[in-house]
Amino acid sequence: MTENLDLSMYQVRSDLAIEANEMATATLPENQTAIDGVETYIEENDGIKVTTVTVLKQGEKAIGKKPGLYVTVEAQGVRESNTEAQRQVEKAFTAQVEKMLTQMNVERDASCLIVGLGNLQVTPDALGPRVAESVMVTSHLFRLQPDSVAEGYRSVSAISPGVMGTTGLETSDIIRGVVEKTSPGFLVIVDALASRSIERVNATIQLTDTGIHPGSGVGNHRKEISRETMGIPVLSVGVPTVVDAVSITSDTIDFVLRHFGKELRDAGRPSQALAPSGMNFTGKKKLRESDAPSEENKQLFLGVVGTLEENEKRQLIHEVLSPIGHNLMVTPKDVDRFIEDMANLIATGLNAALHEAVNSDNAGGYMH
Repeated sequence: MTENLDLSMYQVRSDLAIEANEMATATLPENQTAIDGVETYIEENDGIKVTTVTVLKQGEKAIGKKPGLYVTVEAQGVRESNTEAQRQVEKAFTAQVEKMLTQMNVERDASCLIVGLGNLQVTPDALGPRVAESVMVTSHLFRLQPDSVAEGYRSVSAISPGVMGTTGLETSDIIRGVVEKTSPGFLVIVDALASRSIERVNATIQLTDTGIHPGSGVGNHRKEISRETMGIPVLSVGVPTVVDAVSITSDTIDFVLRHFGKELRDAGRPSQALAPSGMNFTGKKKLRESDAPSEENKQLFLGVVGTLEENEKRQLIHEVLSPIGHNLMVTPKDVDRFIEDMANLIATGLNAALHEAVNSDNAGGYMH
């Protein structure tokens, strides 16, 4: 059944290459562990997981992502107002931006245009404009007072072109016009994304050299912004801030099964495992894939639904929710605080990566 599934309906619900690879890998035969043409490398340090997905030409169709480099920085602490965790993620993000720009052959003194995509009036979509407001812009100084700019800074400008619903213009056309007029050396595009996992929402940053389709995560396709359409290197930075109801329901079923499996092992018998444990629980419980019960117990706890494979489960939920109009796009209730924190993190990280004289602890002093 799995190999006949049409997964196209789910691909628009995630902008993350790491998730597209996971979805495609889940449909592979048992004797195949990786997608041909897709290479994955994982590093993990101090609670920060960095996954590099390299998509070659032969892997493009399999995962529905353009050939290129996709780097994902994941850390749960970044969405918990943990200042130290956010600082560590900021450093990891800065390092990945510097590495990506080097791989894209961007010169150290090349001028940069930062573009904040999204709608400032819609909180989950306001990340890009907030970053554009917060980054250090210096291009006017290079034009008006070039002798006053200290060593170690490059020319940086920033715009927030808005969305087609309020401007009536294609975002890519606005950006192309600015590029043609100002001739930056490269673009940095910042946008909010969609994820298929509630654990990655507000906890993940993706960087890619392949460009971006504004609105693709929620099925609102706009013209591509990439090296091919702009004529200069494009580094895209995105953070998933929304997830659809199919993903939430599917993940909840998984967490319920892991909860039952963990309680069953701890309690020793199903009757105790099924008893409510919330009243005796203090602190935050971490449920892992290894906590999932056996196939026999999955069926015992949730019947046929408990034994469905991941893609079968998602297809079932989609078939139930979509016709009744309940496959909503959802964002966490504390998204306003998160957007503020993440915009500061990304802006500070970009400042440090784009200007050699800047570091995470001191982002000032760019005039003599």
